[in-house]
Amino acid sequence: MFIDRAVIEVRSGKGGDGMISFRREKYVAKGGPNGGNGGRGGSIYFVARQKINTLFNFRHSICIQANDGEKGGTKLQYGKYADDVYVEVPIGTVIYLEEGHKFLGDLNEEGKTLMVAKGGRGGKGNACFKSSTNRVPRIAEKGEPGERKRLILELKLLADVGLVGYPSVGKSTILSVVSSARPEIADYPFTTIIPNLGVVSTKDGRTFVMADLPGLIEGAHQGKGLGLQFLRHIERCRVIVHVVDMSNTGRDPISDYKNINNELKLYGFGLEKRSQILVASKMDEEGALDRLKAFKKKVKEEILPISSLLDEGIDELVYKCMDLVEKTPTFPLVGSEEEVELDTKVYELEEEEKDFYIRRLDAHTFEIYGDKIVKYYKMSNISTDDGMMRLITHLRRIGVDDELERMGAKDGDTVILDDFSFDYVS
Repeated sequence: MFIDRAVIEVRSGKGGDGMISFRREKYVAKGGPNGGNGGRGGSIYFVARQKINTLFNFRHSICIQANDGEKGGTKLQYGKYADDVYVEVPIGTVIYLEEGHKFLGDLNEEGKTLMVAKGGRGGKGNACFKSSTNRVPRIAEKGEPGERKRLILELKLLADVGLVGYPSVGKSTILSVVSSARPEIADYPFTTIIPNLGVVSTKDGRTFVMADLPGLIEGAHQGKGLGLQFLRHIERCRVIVHVVDMSNTGRDPISDYKNINNELKLYGFGLEKRSQILVASKMDEEGALDRLKAFKKKVKEEILPISSLLDEGIDELVYKCMDLVEKTPTFPLVGSEEEVELDTKVYELEEEEKDFYIRRLDAHTFEIYGDKIVKYYKMSNISTDDGMMRLITHLRRIGVDDELERMGAKDGDTVILDDFSFDYVS
């Protein structure tokens, strides 16, 4: 089964907690703190592999999860790092963050690897908090939380040449003649429901990859027919072979030609600017020559007439595709880092995230939120008095008390930070 789009969830591992421990050995006075740090949580990577050609394994919404790092031990022992998780996907897979459809990476080469979720670092043990003023620290950090993301995986075929046109215009037949591919061929519309790839070789030994894409119809860019589902596979094609049927099917070749070009333009990605070869197919049919003459009067483009049945014009089409492929550069996907020229560095000014935010939930309840403060809290071990004092001191240092006072908090009001709540005292 050919699956070219999937939505999955990934969860990297949490870092191991740091240890609170003190050295206690006979004849060793004042042993001091010796709690070790926790181990790093496992990260999640996607790797492009030639041996895979579909996203079939992700056909159901699944969750890929890495293990947490181990806790730190006594005697300054570090917790074990969790193993990273490597997920194999087909070459040509493009990964987006579901929220905001943010581009993350394009795995367009064998072995190309992308980290999609970073494992949390291990928390520090109490040995790290030893100082000249704090010889007996009863403080340790919890491990950093792992990342949790919803990702969109889209497979965009790595084809040099794409065959486009209305259903049943002869695209699959062309592919079967010029390559060893054996797509389904029949005399009814939408015979091709999945893209087919074939390697085409010229007589002088050059090769390129051709894709037979499901037939487009008017409104394909809006999702009608199979258009939106498979138009994405044209995005990488350097050359588009536009096939127009000249047989007596009752369709208007000129209208078909204009509609398909309009769909390519409306879909975007600059498809209308790609090198295009206009092919008049089924020239062996009765009356095809007359329809071609009428077509040439209204379309001022070079037209290549072919007959797959009689093998006429096929060699010329193959060589024309090969020549265009060789002189046409690859097209980067919109949003990818490849759009930026190698000798150009782009600096973006982004507003720095605040340490915390506060909102009033009701007359006597306030909530502290924000990624930075929540992360700090989750890594704080408040099971000890020293750990609790460290958290409270941090909140005061970054200005939480001042902001609560400015917002009108009174003694006894409830302040919530993630899953922890306490009473406000001025």
